[in-house]
Amino acid sequence: MDFSLADLIREHAAHHPASPCLSFEGETITFGEMHARSSRVANALLAAGLAPGDRVVVLARNGPAFYELAFACAKAGTILIALNWRLSPREIDVILQDASPALIIAGAEQRSLLPGNGARVIELETAYAAWRDAATQADPQHPGRTDDTVAMLYTSGTTGLPKGVMISHRNLQLSARMARQIWGFSAGSVNLVAMPLFHIGGLGYGMMALSQGGHTVLLQAPVPEPILEAIPRYRVTHAFFVPTVIQSLVNAPGVDEMPLGSLELMIYGAAPISETLLLRAMAVFGCRFSHAYGLTETSGTVVTLAPEDHDPGGPHAGRLRSCGKALPWVEFGLFDPHTGQRVPQGEVGEIRVRSGMVMRGYWNKPEATAEAVDDDGWLHTGDAASQDADGFVYIRDRYKDMIVSGAENVYPTEVENVIYQHPAVAETAVIGIPDERWGETVKAVVVTKPGAQLSAAELIGFARERLAHYKCPTSVFFLETLPRSASGKILKRELRLMDWPKANTP
Repeated sequence: MDFSLADLIREHAAHHPASPCLSFEGETITFGEMHARSSRVANALLAAGLAPGDRVVVLARNGPAFYELAFACAKAGTILIALNWRLSPREIDVILQDASPALIIAGAEQRSLLPGNGARVIELETAYAAWRDAATQADPQHPGRTDDTVAMLYTSGTTGLPKGVMISHRNLQLSARMARQIWGFSAGSVNLVAMPLFHIGGLGYGMMALSQGGHTVLLQAPVPEPILEAIPRYRVTHAFFVPTVIQSLVNAPGVDEMPLGSLELMIYGAAPISETLLLRAMAVFGCRFSHAYGLTETSGTVVTLAPEDHDPGGPHAGRLRSCGKALPWVEFGLFDPHTGQRVPQGEVGEIRVRSGMVMRGYWNKPEATAEAVDDDGWLHTGDAASQDADGFVYIRDRYKDMIVSGAENVYPTEVENVIYQHPAVAETAVIGIPDERWGETVKAVVVTKPGAQLSAAELIGFARERLAHYKCPTSVFFLETLPRSASGKILKRELRLMDWPKANTP
């Protein structure tokens, strides 16, 4: 398996040019058309003076131009950077100073986020198409290597300044292998892509069907009504959502009567899911489900819970609390982060992976790269987990999120899983807050279901019936929503920075 992202579009355009490649807002682009468009963009980049290795930024909502640019950068040897348009101008400025792009493609509403950093800006809605179509559609045939960086995604920066994760053609090759071997994508698949393309759950997953010659249905945002309309309209077979989106879908009016029978597989990940929500989703959609665990630094999924391991009510029902097993081409280990030694089976250790899916490194940050990927090639994820005798992995938490209360380790995910069992709870996040006696104590931040009544005392009592008391919340605060990143992850750092009242809320 030795191909580049550019080879993918060349191959499918040569063998089935009239087959649908991408549909967006009523327009369908064939593989032949995508090949021609991306060649025009590649030649426009070269005509603008860009050289191999130069960076091209796209700052816009989901749209076909992202795919055109991704294939064009592969054909020209440049590097595509998809930026999070939800960031503040200050945050975007920090990233642009680090990336030093030669060209920026920006949506009209996102252009105001850009500082005047000297890079040329092409506005997507008014100038991009004319700029693209003025170039020839002859493939520039850049002689790239599979280890070349083809894309960069910046980490959210929740633990510090954002870092540019360098993703190579080889990284994406293994994603294509996963699409075929693990999730069953084929030329007949129709893949719904609604997650933002500046996230690995958008960029990586967004290439799954396309890599096999299948049809990608792109939405601008993961909103319930367009998703539920697109599934029967395009006969969608595969989809990926974060738990918050799944929650909105199963709560959509009339969802139980909708014609969703084309769905074959729904993949979920990027954040913990409650067992209650998962069972409800399995009942609503009636398709197979698969959990995906991965990082931007692993170019996507490296551990997955297969559909056959979703066994509610069966002898392996407990596996629903796991994220599954490592992929065949991923070396997986749990290590004590202090000693560097593997931990015994069943004990908690840091997840480390070694695979061709691991990033090339962080852009312009050799020290951070060396800290993340050791001399033996192991990526240190910072995630705490245990593994059972059958190889199933159970995420406990981020090591940085672990609470140490009276010398006892408390893993917030374990507490959250119990809180989610309360019928009034819609969402929760558990954090540690300073405590004079114990060093830290447990606080639960909770969003209740619409119309539900729940007091702090009731929830604390509920937890104490199910957990050791040192693991239970000593305080509870109720919010209408939890702060989240663009990928759907709860931002616990923001919760820790809040000025919490000393007393519980009712």
